[in-house]
Amino acid sequence: MKAWNLALLTAVALWWSGCGSTLDAPDNEKTANSELVVDMPANMILKSLMDRNTTGIDENTTVFGYKAYKIEYETVDEQGLPVTASGLMVIPTDNGVKETDAQKLAYMQSKGLSVVSDSHGTIFADIEAPTVAAEATLKPQGAPVIFTSLAGFVTLQADYIGFGSSADHYHPYLLKSSSAAATVDFIKAAKKFAEEKGIPLNGQLFVTGYSEGGYVALATLEELEEEGERVDMAIPMAGPYMLDRMAVGVLSSPELPIPSFMANVAYAYALSYEHPVSELINEPYASTLPDLLNGSLDRQAIDARLPHVTSELFTSQAISQVLESNASYWFNQALFGNSTAYWGPQTTVKLVHCLGDDVVPYAMSQGTADLMMQRLGARDVEAIPVEIAVTRDSATPVRWGHVECAAYAYGVAAKIFGDVRARTVGY
Repeated sequence: MKAWNLALLTAVALWWSGCGSTLDAPDNEKTANSELVVDMPANMILKSLMDRNTTGIDENTTVFGYKAYKIEYETVDEQGLPVTASGLMVIPTDNGVKETDAQKLAYMQSKGLSVVSDSHGTIFADIEAPTVAAEATLKPQGAPVIFTSLAGFVTLQADYIGFGSSADHYHPYLLKSSSAAATVDFIKAAKKFAEEKGIPLNGQLFVTGYSEGGYVALATLEELEEEGERVDMAIPMAGPYMLDRMAVGVLSSPELPIPSFMANVAYAYALSYEHPVSELINEPYASTLPDLLNGSLDRQAIDARLPHVTSELFTSQAISQVLESNASYWFNQALFGNSTAYWGPQTTVKLVHCLGDDVVPYAMSQGTADLMMQRLGARDVEAIPVEIAVTRDSATPVRWGHVECAAYAYGVAAKIFGDVRARTVGY
């Protein structure tokens, strides 16, 4: 399969809202635990990209059709209790493709399709969850545009507990066991679905995700390795892998640029460890968090209702205990125990991260890579600066912040995964 241009991938807006034309709803294809929610032909996707004058896109660009299923499955929460969760499985199709691209896809299917498990970044509104967004818009959303339509991977995106089919449950934000369980169990459910539907997979699995998704990706990799499952490569991106150190950095600052992030951590940890939220968050804000974090509001709306001064949002006890790194304090213990940096992966791991990240510093990835390789027995872990990977200039002055970095980071990940697939599968 012809290699794609990295500039092309990074030029495609990651959070692309889909085709500008009206998309007819797909046939109501349902099974007991799945539903077809998006079925867009390749020619419509290509036309939309060309209409937007997307760099590197022309009539010769290979674009596959996009077919997305919502799959419900069983997983467990932080207390080990069963939860019915949901996720989006996106497969490339020959619907609307050029004859030459149909031949390419047929060849790929004969060799079997590779799978990318992509964990999404932090969201607050349920409408932002992969399956909910797909059902609401009937259009392609986010990373699967890159991984599936342009690169020909099967893409899996778990909604996470607290969104989609489990929206009545609080979201266990940056909590390791349930984050991993929700993703690993979805991978298993998707493989079973593929077998039932005759979707040809080749056994190759890549794991990635951005921001919270980067954290989830590393937690997922650890769980998969413990279960003896094969992972060909993991590319966690811009994740807060050392939560204990991240908390010190955030709470030592007098202001919180995005108060909703840390408020979400405090709320989820208090509920999971059965402590009053008011031990971490000052009133009246502690009492408002259940309504703010119930999935009806987006981040901007939540941030507008919370103070940006650290000492106004967090209790003096929480701030002092975290900054003093009191090892007996339950919140410090929980942050350390839920960090995803303190183990030695045997899978090849590329920690992709922007040097200009203004939310999760690049040092988080570099420090994680150094720790894993030098002290924890990892086999092959390295940090990759996105700006240098894209510009191919080690002295580049380009710096991208946390939000704008995402599209470029996904382009880097797709290029690396594609190179591995070409070497090992042959296309």
